[in-house]
Amino acid sequence: MKIAILPGDGIGPEIIAEAIQVLQVLNDRFALGAEWELAAIGGAGFDEAGDPYPETTRRLARACDAVLLGAVGGPKWEGLEKPKRPEAGLLAIRADLGLYANYRPAKVFSQLVDQSTLKPEVIDGVDLLVVRELVSGVYFGQPRGIETVDGERRGFNTMAYTEEEVTRIARVAFSAARLRRGKVCSVDKANVLDCSELWRETVCRLHAAEFSDIELSHMYVDNAAMQLIRNPKQFDVIVTSNLFGDILSDEASMLTGSIGMLPSASIGDDHALYEPIHGSAPDIAGQDRANPLATILSVAMMLRFSLQRADLAAKVEQAVEQTLNDGVRTADLAGGTSGCRAMGAAVCTRLEALA
Repeated sequence: MKIAILPGDGIGPEIIAEAIQVLQVLNDRFALGAEWELAAIGGAGFDEAGDPYPETTRRLARACDAVLLGAVGGPKWEGLEKPKRPEAGLLAIRADLGLYANYRPAKVFSQLVDQSTLKPEVIDGVDLLVVRELVSGVYFGQPRGIETVDGERRGFNTMAYTEEEVTRIARVAFSAARLRRGKVCSVDKANVLDCSELWRETVCRLHAAEFSDIELSHMYVDNAAMQLIRNPKQFDVIVTSNLFGDILSDEASMLTGSIGMLPSASIGDDHALYEPIHGSAPDIAGQDRANPLATILSVAMMLRFSLQRADLAAKVEQAVEQTLNDGVRTADLAGGTSGCRAMGAAVCTRLEALA
């Protein structure tokens, strides 16, 4: 098992360092047998090779069983032209590896019910999964750009999906629902967008042909945003486009009390990448204040999906829950006092005890 580890920018190296400690425990105490190699991406990639997705990183990512990524971005690189900015590296690796399906679970830990800004009775028991299409839609559509028309600047992007692209992401969502509670809510804007009209028709067709055992519902994205706050427990699996999924999954993250708790998996036919859903948080970089749990839980997803070690994934998740039971909290969790390294060490201690 070989893992490409891409720390990235901001707090990326700090949270990845704790994930590596978890992997080391898994090797030492549970005979995981994993090897890993570090490479640059994002702003670090530009600084090292003049490219946010360097060729050496591309070759490594393609050769490994899985990729673990920290975060990219920061004010240092904001003045670069768009193809050189850190975020371009993230889009590039998703496209290069064909990572079309993004799994973003939002599970409220019982220990953190009081951390959410919503009432405990609203969020207690929330366990939902956002399946976001990741390599098409408005983020990748052509044409795009900024032009001058009649002396006025005009910006434009194209939101487009083919039937094949919708079918493959819907199939992922339906398959995930079969392993959960058997419910899929497809989120679109079919009342005003032609692209969404095709999306809804295609999802319905696949459902009727292959997944009639799954309960399928549809919701406009504006209503979905409201319902996530009003009654989040109604959702099991949400499937939606790149843009809508980006927004709704971040909203769902706040149900849990902190975006620092949410892992993600981006999966294609041959490759997979795992990362926390939060950003690089340059304002706290280097201060030992970041929450590494989303990254550690991303390791658990990697164990489950790519390394075929669901048993070890469960142990990592158990170690995280026990650490929370112990009262260990980083600053994002209601002003906790533990640092990034202390939180990582606490999880490792609990994980070692499970050997």
